[in-house]
Parts: sequence; C-alpha cells; structure tokens
Amino acid sequence: MNLISWFTLVAQIHSVAPVIHTLNYFHTASSQIPNFPKFVSVGYVDGVQISHYDSNSRKTEAKQDWMSKITAEDPKYWERETEINFGDEYVYKNDIEILKKRFNQTEGVHIVQKMTGCEWNDETDEVKGWYQLSYDGEDFISLDMKTWTWAASTQQAFPSKRKWDQDKLLLDYMKYYYTEQCPSYLKKYVNYGKEVLMRTELPEVFLLQKTPSSPVSCMATGFYPEAAVLFWRKDGEQMFEDVEHGEILPNPDGTFQMSVHLKVEVTADVEGKYECVFKLSGVKEDLVTKLERRSILSNASHEDNLSVALAATAANVAVAAVLVAIIIVMVRRHRNRQAHYDPPADTPESLMAEG
Repeated sequence: MNLISWFTLVAQIHSVAPVIHTLNYFHTASSQIPNFPKFVSVGYVDGVQISHYDSNSRKTEAKQDWMSKITAEDPKYWERETEINFGDEYVYKNDIEILKKRFNQTEGVHIVQKMTGCEWNDETDEVKGWYQLSYDGEDFISLDMKTWTWAASTQQAFPSKRKWDQDKLLLDYMKYYYTEQCPSYLKKYVNYGKEVLMRTELPEVFLLQKTPSSPVSCMATGFYPEAAVLFWRKDGEQMFEDVEHGEILPNPDGTFQMSVHLKVEVTADVEGKYECVFKLSGVKEDLVTKLERRSILSNASHEDNLSVALAATAANVAVAAVLVAIIIVMVRRHRNRQAHYDPPADTPESLMAEG
C-alpha cells in the first residue's frame, strides 16, 4: 500500500460509520482435494457470512439468525437456494472437465472459483456489480459492467467470451440482475441484520513473539466492522520500514482479526518508544498498546498465556483454512481491479463449452 492510499484510508477510518454495503457469493468447485467438499457456496453481507452450501450436506443453510427473517415473506427461499446450488454443483463439475481439456490437463488438483455480487451506497444509492471466474488460482474471465462485454484473461477463455458476448438475452439478464435484483436483495439483507451489521466491536490486542530474535507481532482479534487499520508507530510517528502487514481475516463469529509485524530488538532502551495502534471505523478513540517486554507473550516467558491467545486464532483459521485462502485470493484480485442470482436456463457456467 502506498503512502497516499494509506493516509486516505486512515482519514476514512475516522469518518462516520461506513455507508458502502456489499453482497458477495463465492462458489468453489474442486477436484482431488482430500477432505474438502467438491463444491462449496458461501454468501457474505458486509463481510459477515450469511449462507453455506456444500456437496457433502447438499443443503443451503443460514449462518446468521437474522437471515431466517426472509422466510416470512418468501417461505421457499432456502429450498430454492438449495436447488440452485445443487444444480451449480454439477455444472461446475462439468466445467472443470471442459477446462482441463482446454488447458491440455489430465489428472491432479484443479479449482474453479467464481466471485459474484454487488455493492450499494446507502447515501447516494449508487450500485456496482462484479462477476469474476478463475481457474487454478488464475483469472479466467470476467464481466465488464461498463461495456457489458466479457473480458478474457487467458487464451483458453476466448471461446467462452465469443459465445457469451453473442448471447444478448443473457447480457440483458445480467444487467437486470446486477443493477436491480442484487441490490434489492442486499438492501433487504442489510435491513434484516442492521442490529448486527451496524454495530461496532473493539478487539482484544496481543503482542506476540516466538523467540527474542523474532519479529514482534501485534494481533487484534474480535473487531467489527472490517473497516479498520493496525500499524506500528515510533515516538509518535507511523512506521513504514521494518513493518509487515497481514491480511484481515474473518472469525467464525462474524468478527475479524489482523496482525502487523515489527522487526525490532526489544531492549530496555526501546521500551515505550514503540506503540501498536488500532483504529476502527465509527470509533473516535484509538486502541494503543505500548511495546514493553512484560506485555509480550512469548514461548520463553509466558508460554501458558501465549497458548491461550493463539488457540482461538488457530481454531478460527482451521475451521475453513482452504476456503478462506481461496476467498482471500478472489477478494484481493477484485479490490485491485475494482449475489447470488436465480439463473435463467442459460447461465455462463452452462455455456462453458464452445458448442
């Protein structure tokens, strides 16, 4: 992150609560990954998981209590979502076989991923959408929603681009979905979960160090919303050298965690000069943790406390380590470029083949 974007983010953190809401669906189809479902679909609103389907359970389930409100006006909602995901499971399985042929591959681990969704600004009412498909961790094809044409990211994607660009009925449906239907569902979900989605939760902050020669990690876990920054400063000045920032990761309870690592030798001379600072959107007061030897949890001096602090983090990451890694790749690509839908008979997935 460059200096301009960093300071812009810090300035935004002290504004009022965020007004940009997002609805994201991640579909992951895989082959030959041991102990991992062959198809998984998960939905998120503002970074909070709302739904889950996989090829083992073959049932779409709500992941938040407030999502059950939708059945009051749409009693068949979860049945319909299950039917859609069940159909997608087989479509994606077929897509992997088609793509293996296009890439001249045979056996081995292969993954098809789709990220689709929209965002809504609740002040300006502006909406944006996205549709991105990747194969084996690399961009494959996406929908340009300014020109409403398909953008092929690799030579093997051009047969799909040619066929989908000619399907005007499909593109008309995509326009309708991403400009009207997806935002409509997003607004509905935000209204259902406003008590949860509009809340703020401050994290617990730990200073961790494996050995006296290891970097000092400042870990914040249990915060909400996701719009937060964590950084080191020295003598009151923010540091950019000898610092490494980790990803913001989701916790199973809907909160988030993040870490920032500092390369420094912790001696008596440096104590009190370094601080770890956490800033959360909508909260005026910063959380400041001073670097002092007695406050560092380490294998050498605080083994029991360190185990307790890391146990929760390890458990959180282990719950869906493979899926989280996949989602992080997709989100990172989306942010650098900057909903699930009831598909018509001919969706892009079902049109993967040239014929």
